[in-house]
Amino acid sequence: MNPIPPVVPAGSMGRTGQPVFPLACGFHLRPWQPQDAGVLVASCQDPEIQKWNRPGHLSPDEAREKIATWRRRWQDEKAAVWAVVPAADAPPVGLIGLADIDLRGGSAEFLYWLLPEGRGHGAVAEATVRISRWALEDLGLHRLRITHSVENPGSCRVATHAGFTFEGTMRSALLHADGWHDEHLHARIRGDA
Repeated sequence: MNPIPPVVPAGSMGRTGQPVFPLACGFHLRPWQPQDAGVLVASCQDPEIQKWNRPGHLSPDEAREKIATWRRRWQDEKAAVWAVVPAADAPPVGLIGLADIDLRGGSAEFLYWLLPEGRGHGAVAEATVRISRWALEDLGLHRLRITHSVENPGSCRVATHAGFTFEGTMRSALLHADGWHDEHLHARIRGDA
């Protein structure tokens, strides 16, 4: 029996630099930098981010280490995390990326959050579309997914606006501070319109 070849060959991502993407809404996506650590520290204080993303609390040193870890995870082809910035040289107002990247199996899962000053501009939905195009067309993944609590309508809107098909509800799938939440599952596969 012949083994199934990897969907994306190892090295396809890690040996390239992480791309920078301008968005039509005026925002940009760029890799996180050590000087962005203060934004990560602040994000842990935001009630909406705490509620849906469980970031914990970070010291400035821990935030810098997290940023360094994201850079290593790019090289290791395990994650791709971008800073959402309102202008190319501005500090971040959010985060978006792909976690659980499985090049062999051809899949990954989105993660994202925005600070209050980044909300209401459509940046996350547009960034999700742009990163999806990169991941499916340029990198060669086959399937991307978004999961979110059924109590989080904002994430449901992002998934819908970004063209992710609703596939169902996963019962009692994620523990939040207020207990277990059902989660919606949305996905986009290569070839979707």
